[in-house]
Amino acid sequence: MHYCQRCDDPIVMAPQDDLAVCPDCGATEQARRLPLFVVTGASASGKTAVFPHLVAALTDCVVFDVDWLIGPFQRACEFGEVDWPALRDAWLTIAHGAAQSARPTVLLGPFTEAQLDELPSRRWITDIHFAALDCADDVRAARLNARARWREREIDRHNAFAAYLRATVPTLIRTDDGTPHESANRLATWVNTHLA
Repeated sequence: MHYCQRCDDPIVMAPQDDLAVCPDCGATEQARRLPLFVVTGASASGKTAVFPHLVAALTDCVVFDVDWLIGPFQRACEFGEVDWPALRDAWLTIAHGAAQSARPTVLLGPFTEAQLDELPSRRWITDIHFAALDCADDVRAARLNARARWREREIDRHNAFAAYLRATVPTLIRTDDGTPHESANRLATWVNTHLA
C-alpha cells in the first residue's frame, strides 16, 4: 500500500501506469506494476513437488508457495483462524513489492480469480494469469492417502475443486504424466510466453 508522504493525513495513493498518485495533493512516486502468475490446483495436484524445479527454471521471477504465510497468519489472527482474504491480499502486496525490483511473482497456491479480483491490493497488479496443475482423481486420492497422518484428506472436496478448476482455468498442466521437473518446465514456458 502506498501512502502519500507529503500530506499530513495518511492518504492512500492510487495506481496510474507505473506511478502511485495522491488523490488529494497530486504527489507521485514510482510504483511499478507487473503481471502476477498463479499456479493453482487442488490439494495433491503437485504444487509442492514442482516448486523447487520452478524456482530453478524461472530465475528472473520470484516464486512463492502461498502456504508459507499460513502459520504466521494463524498466530496473528484471533482464535488462530486464518483470515483467508487478508492472506490472499498480503500475497498481492508481496507481489507488488517484488515488482519494484522488476521481478514478476509466481504464486503456487489454491487461489481462484474470483478470490483475488475484489481485494484491495489487486489494483497494484496488472494482469493475473492462471494455470492449474491437475491429475486424475484416483491419483489425487492416492497422493492424499500417502500423506502424513496429521494432514487432512478430504478427497471428495479436493476432487470437486479440481473439477471446478478444469472447467474454469484455460491452462492445465498435468502432473501425472511425467516428472515434477517436466511439469515445472511446462509452467516456465507458460510464464515466459506471457512475459515475452
